[in-house]
Amino acid sequence: MSLADKVFVDMCKDILENGTSTEGEKVRPHWEDGTSAYTIKKFGVVNRYDLSKEFPAITLRKTAIKTCTEEMLWIWQRKSNNINDLNSTIWDEWADEDGSIGKAYGYQMAQKHQYPEGMMDQVDRVIYDLKNNPFSRRILTNIYVHQDLHEMNLYPCAYSMTFNVTQKKGDDKLTLNAILNQRSQDVLTANNWNVCQYAVLMHMLAQVCDMRVGELVHVIADAHIYDRHIPLVEELITREQHPAPKFSLNPDIRDFYQFTVDDITITDYVAGPQIKNIPVAI
Repeated sequence: MSLADKVFVDMCKDILENGTSTEGEKVRPHWEDGTSAYTIKKFGVVNRYDLSKEFPAITLRKTAIKTCTEEMLWIWQRKSNNINDLNSTIWDEWADEDGSIGKAYGYQMAQKHQYPEGMMDQVDRVIYDLKNNPFSRRILTNIYVHQDLHEMNLYPCAYSMTFNVTQKKGDDKLTLNAILNQRSQDVLTANNWNVCQYAVLMHMLAQVCDMRVGELVHVIADAHIYDRHIPLVEELITREQHPAPKFSLNPDIRDFYQFTVDDITITDYVAGPQIKNIPVAI
């Protein structure tokens, strides 16, 4: 069975059984009808996924891996903050009349900074260091830029990736590991979406840097289940579990900026039905 299913089910049970409620507190999110959107939450959730063993897609319901990858490439490859460059509608709620979400996500990735080797943006710096300084402890990105928060239509949720390279004994290749830091996460709607898109990112970076994929560690400061999602989650985690799908990339791509979603192949993905009409807090 998928290890990602076990991680997801264990996390949800822990939140439901041991989490704390925000009911009655002053909260920012609300439902479409104006009602406050309260949660049950756990602080400091840490989930580990060994990408060398399997691709971490849950099978309780299917995760749209190519769609979540397209969003990741929108941020990391196209470095865009405009929904007109994205083929889905998931960011429409936070876009202005021109399609911009402000100085958030891809905008921050596109900003160039001065390094000893010259001007580079954060993505190019990561790739440069993975190729030239793989054992550096300084290979990371951060898009939670305080000076620009007032011009972001949504503060970044997944805001930092820290990369760490190891050398396994007897292996001729290095292993790429990473930590994804997230300040807040709506577990039902976004958890496996984020896990899969950053797992794909690690596979892509590992391939272009001639490394193997290792561990993805997902750190969530506030992992929560919204009040109106509780029965949906309770049903979801009782579903039948299946083996993880098989994942592969087009082996001919050696430049990160050449990847497209069509370079991803997903096979043997058996999963439960989608949950329809999930209410989304805004």
